[in-house]
Amino acid sequence: MTRTIRIGAGAGFAGDRIEPAVELAEHGALDYLGFECLAERTIALAQGEKLKDPQAGFDPLLVARMAAVLRPCAANGVRIITSMGAANPEAAARATAAVARRLGLPGLRIAAVTGDDVLARVRDGDHALLERPGRVADLGARLRSANAYLGVAGIVAALRGGADVVITGRVADPALFLAPMVHEFGWAMDDWPRLGQGTVVGHLLECAGQLTGGYFADPGYKDVPGLARLGFPLAEVAADGSAVLTKVAGSGGRITRASCKEQLLYELLDPAAYLQPDVIADFSAVRLEECGPDRIAVAGGTGRARPATLKVSVGYLDSYVGEGQISYAGPGAVARGRLALDIVRERLRLTGVAAEETRFELIGVDSVHKGPVYKEPGHDVEPAEVRIRVAGRTTTMEEAVRIGREVETLYTNGPAGGGGVRKEARSVIGVVSTLLDRALAEPAVQYEVA
Repeated sequence: MTRTIRIGAGAGFAGDRIEPAVELAEHGALDYLGFECLAERTIALAQGEKLKDPQAGFDPLLVARMAAVLRPCAANGVRIITSMGAANPEAAARATAAVARRLGLPGLRIAAVTGDDVLARVRDGDHALLERPGRVADLGARLRSANAYLGVAGIVAALRGGADVVITGRVADPALFLAPMVHEFGWAMDDWPRLGQGTVVGHLLECAGQLTGGYFADPGYKDVPGLARLGFPLAEVAADGSAVLTKVAGSGGRITRASCKEQLLYELLDPAAYLQPDVIADFSAVRLEECGPDRIAVAGGTGRARPATLKVSVGYLDSYVGEGQISYAGPGAVARGRLALDIVRERLRLTGVAAEETRFELIGVDSVHKGPVYKEPGHDVEPAEVRIRVAGRTTTMEEAVRIGREVETLYTNGPAGGGGVRKEARSVIGVVSTLLDRALAEPAVQYEVA
């Protein structure tokens, strides 16, 4: 096949805006719309929701997103590919089918791609951790989830099976966009140069608004218009994997060589060896050329044979965090805030709160930079208001709760004028990685029909 296909990016993370995806579905003349919605911790948290309710564990915005885009996608022949299945792609497919029926879209074919959940295999094996010494088995009862980063195989199989919507769990982010290229152009799974170039395009699209100026704008240095109605990007992809990156005409944001360069280097350790489940992509010779307003041509990516193993993201119960905040305003706000921090620090010592790690900070003064207090050039006036934050990491929820309580007592036991207390205690899910033989994580496809 030689035709160009158009692939849009409908989301770059789980909580992303919905209306830019609708704009793409209605006006992008797309063939495919991808939603990348899984961060490293997201799926571990979703596994916890699935344990509470077997029908839960998928992206909480899935129903709202599908309700917004299914009708325009069906009307315009746009196929949807998304990782919103998280820990429960099958339940996500059922929920999507229910939305389609409610919208009066009978016959819509929805595929759930599974096979990434490898908890049993990892728990029972001898698998070394990548980020630190030790084995997965050392996590013991704290182990919560283990999901392998799958590639395009399951998505391609679903597309060949006639799916209008493909919902996955954990897949490599670029795979959501590489899969339609493999399917449409008939690329062989050992065509390393094309798979590498396709991965470049997928990587550029995967964070959606970051390519069109989100997380890029810096007033006075990198100005971006229309961020309140930022348009998400799409790629016009040719059969060799080269592409033109653009967006819907009239939408907010901007696509430039600079914004594309920043996204190209996002999360890369070695641009010449970007390890993916389908290919080791090489970005080192990528060329970005402006070919019109908001149109950037991308080419020059290549690749070599895929790794023998798959990366597995392992979620575990790491600890608990207790936190409390309170604000002080007016003359002497900084001094009163520092006094409040000193009081809480002493109270935690006196009452024997067992915190492994603590932070005492004035938000807006020293919560990010711990060196000398930053001040705008020419301005030596102290802030007119501050908010203190005390946080501590503990081994039990009970100890975590005590930290926020001590901040709350500042209402009547601390400096004058404190207000707006907020306190919370929560569990912390940690994420580490290991490697798994790819033969132990084979994708499977199941279908729902609306």
